[in-house]
Formats: sequence, structure tokens, C-alpha cells
Amino acid sequence: MDLEAVRTFVAAAGTGQFQDAAATLSVTQQAVSKRIAALEKDLAVRLFTRTPRGVVLTIDGQAFLPHARELLRVADRADASVRPGRRALRVDVVNRRIASAILLQDFYRAHPAIELDVVTLAGDVDAAIAAVESGTIDATFHAVRVPGTHLPDHITWVRVIDEPHEILVGPRHPFANAASVSPAQLAGHRIWMPGMAAGTEWADYYAELAGAFGLTIDVVGPVFGNESLLEEIADSAELATFVGAGSRYLWPDSYDLRRVPVRDPSPIYPLSLIWRDDNPHPALGKLCRYSRSRRADLRDVTVWTPSWSPPETV
Repeated sequence: MDLEAVRTFVAAAGTGQFQDAAATLSVTQQAVSKRIAALEKDLAVRLFTRTPRGVVLTIDGQAFLPHARELLRVADRADASVRPGRRALRVDVVNRRIASAILLQDFYRAHPAIELDVVTLAGDVDAAIAAVESGTIDATFHAVRVPGTHLPDHITWVRVIDEPHEILVGPRHPFANAASVSPAQLAGHRIWMPGMAAGTEWADYYAELAGAFGLTIDVVGPVFGNESLLEEIADSAELATFVGAGSRYLWPDSYDLRRVPVRDPSPIYPLSLIWRDDNPHPALGKLCRYSRSRRADLRDVTVWTPSWSPPETV
């Protein structure tokens, strides 16, 4: 069914005049007549009765009118759902607790008129880039390894988050009351990060961090969720885990967990915003500019970054 013919029918039904409908639609009266005739032929019914004063709906026209209006409303909604600037900007944050999710929430607070669709894709940077390339999402936050990450044509990125680390420990841990710890001090202490999948960018990052400072990072064990991990750490005098300084975790007061900054040097996990350079969504540029403006100033901080850490910009 020709939507323009349906739109013309609704306009003519509202005005009672083909001439007025033509003016409303910015077409000729002849075009209106042809569209109505084609629609009547398609439906095999007469929609209008012609009179000296204009046109009036037939019984079939009266029956068709509410459905025609609904058809146009559905078409308009379908158009709005995909048109850049009228649909939500869809962004992958990997996990709703980490720094990228917090940054995106702050972006929304700064730009409340921008509609966001926040998703968490199951997969590493390659899977996320494939989703950006296919148009499943508009952008994603991931660590881009240079060299190492395959970037298809039209994919671009910029480094926007430099996240320092903390250790999370229970009240009986040796570092529970420390103002900070260095990576060298953590050597010999068990850092528990169960379920970290081999081959992902975060697994490569922690493997290099462990090798650089002689750390013991234990990834063995079933994954029962963050709540279970926090409970185990709270009850232990030995276990610790790494968390990003900008990550959000909640636990009962009775756990008395402590977040202790890791410094001298401070390990930095670099996250980049990744998108298609031919994506016309107007909110994408605003997100990029906002993300870059929020990047931490680490010029006076002694840092450690992995060997594949990307440069400051593309």
C-alpha cells in the first residue's frame, strides 16, 4: 500500500476538497486525484463520492479512515525510531558498575534532552567493534590495544578514560588501614579475580601488570556474582581484589570493606570511545567532546600503563 496515497486520502478526508488537500501536501490537484484513484483501485472500493461542493466519504471511506490514520502514525514512529537525532543514542558500557557507565550517567545529567539507550554487550573489544561496524550500537567503551586491535574501515576511537586502581579488602586484611599501597607491596598477597576470561583485553592487562610487579592474580574458581565476591573478601584476612577507582560497588555496612588506592606507580587502565566515523547521530559528537573533557589529568602522577596502551589521540 502506497503511504503517500494513504496520506493524501487522510488529508482529503479532513478538508473535503482535493484542492485544499493538494495545498496542504504541496502537490497539484491532479496528483491528489491520481493518488486517490490508485488507492481506490488497490482497495477495490470507492472512498469518496464527488459532489459539486467537494468530496464526502463513502461508507467504505468512513470505515478505512481510522485505520489509515493509525497506519500513518505507525509509519511516523518507525521513521523516528531510526532517524539520527530522533532515536536514542545506543552506547555499550560493558558493565554498569565501571567508570564508562558512570561517565555516561554524568553525560546524561549534563545533557538531559539527549535520549540514551545504555547496553552491556557480552564480549570483548573485537565483538564490540563488530557491533559498532554493523550498526547494532552507536559507540562502545573499550581498551584499544596498539598494536593488536583490528579496526575495520570507518571505525575510529579516542582515548577518554584513564582509570587508576584500588584494592578492595576486608577489615582484617594487612592493608585494611593503609592510606595507599604500591604495586611492589602487593607482591606475595593473593589478589582474587575469578572468572576473568583469557584473551580479553582486561585479562591481557592484568597478566602484564602481574608480570611487571610479581603479583599473584588468582582467576580460578566459580563465579557466583559480585555480591558473593564481596562477601568472601569481607570475611577474609588474606583476599583482595582490584577495582577501578571510578567503579561503583555497594555492600552492607557490616562488611566494613576498604578501598585502598594503588600508587607509586599508579596502574592505569586506558579506555577509549569507539564509533563509526560515518555515523550521523548528532549526539555522538557531544558524547565524544564531553568524554574527552572529563579525562583525568595525570601529569603529576607516577603511572604504569601496559605496553599496548594507546596514544593520547588517534
